Amino acid sequence: MVDRASTEFKSFLELYEKTPLLELGRMADEVRWKLHPENVVTYIIDRNINYTNVCVADCKFCAFYRRPRHPEGYLLSYEEIGRKIDELKAIGGVQILMQGGHNPYIPFEWYLDLLRYIKRHHPIHIHGFSPSEVDFFAGRFGMTIEEVIKELMSAGLDSIPGGGGEILVQSIRDQVAKKKAGADRWLEVMEVAHTLGLRTSVTMMYGLGETNADRIEHLFRVRDVQRRTRGFTAFICWPLQPENSELSQLPKTDAVTYLKTQAIARIVLPDVPNIQASWVTMGMKVGQVALRFGANDFGSLMMEENVVSAANTTNRTTLSEMQRLIADAGYTPKKRRQDYTILEDAA
Repeated sequence: MVDRASTEFKSFLELYEKTPLLELGRMADEVRWKLHPENVVTYIIDRNINYTNVCVADCKFCAFYRRPRHPEGYLLSYEEIGRKIDELKAIGGVQILMQGGHNPYIPFEWYLDLLRYIKRHHPIHIHGFSPSEVDFFAGRFGMTIEEVIKELMSAGLDSIPGGGGEILVQSIRDQVAKKKAGADRWLEVMEVAHTLGLRTSVTMMYGLGETNADRIEHLFRVRDVQRRTRGFTAFICWPLQPENSELSQLPKTDAVTYLKTQAIARIVLPDVPNIQASWVTMGMKVGQVALRFGANDFGSLMMEENVVSAANTTNRTTLSEMQRLIADAGYTPKKRRQDYTILEDAA
C-alpha cells in the first residue's frame, strides 16, 4: 500500500503541483542525462495489430471495442495477421504490438497457435497481450497467471506491453473499467512476467477524473514493483482521448499537464530506464518538447494504430520526418529493438 501521509509522497505531490513547468522539466531532464549521457533519442518501427475488437470489458474510455454480436465486430485470420507483418518488415519493422479485446469466443489454443504461426511463417518480435488480457485468459480458461504466461512464452511471446494500466488506483478503475483486471491484479501479472524472464513496458493513461495524488500513487506502485524485479523497460504516459467514448463529456487535458506528468514520472521512476514521448496522442511538436522533459525515446513510427484513432486522434508520421524531428530537437536518432538495444546498421 502507498502511504499518502508519508513525507516522501507529499513532497512528490507538491513538486508535481507547485513547481513551475520549466523548472520541473529541467529536473526531469537532469535525471534523463544521468541515465542516458549520450546525445541519442531512440525510436522503433512497429505495427499495432489488434486481432479482435470484440470485448466484454466495457471500459468507459474505449471507443474501439464492440460488444459480442455487434455487426462491426471482427477477428483477424492468421493469414491477415501474417500479411500485416510482411508489410511491416518490408519497411524495416522489427516488432509487432499485438493486443485485442476480451473476446469470449476465442479458445486459448487459438492464441497459442497464432504465436506459433507467426514464429514459423513470419518471424518477428512479438510484444503482445496486456496484463488485462492475461488476467482475462486466466479467468476464462481456469488457469493461474503463471500458467498462462508460461504457455504464451512457450508458443512464442517475447514481451508484454503495458496496456490497460490506466490509473493504478482501484477507486478510479471501479469508475471506468470495473470488469477489467484491478490495480493489484494488473501489477501481479507484470511481476509474475518479470519473474519468468519477460520484460515489459508500463503505462499511465490519465484524465479519467482522478486526482493528482492518484497519479503519484500510480507512479509509486510502479516504482515498488520495479525495485523488486527490474523488469520494466520503459514508461509511457498519455491523456485520455474521450471522443466517441462514454467519457466524451470529460475535457482533453492540455500539453502543460502532459509535460508535467511525464516530467514527474521521470523524477519518481529513476529505476525505469526509459521514458517514451507520446507524440501519437500529443502531436509532433509536443513530442519534441517532451524530449526536454525526461523522455529519451520517441516511440514508434507506428505503421498501424487503431485504438487511439477510434477517438479521432490521428497523428501520423514518416520515418524521414521522425528522424528529422529528433535531429531538429538536438539529438541523434537511432533505431532500436524492443529491449532498447540499438540497431547499429540503421540511423
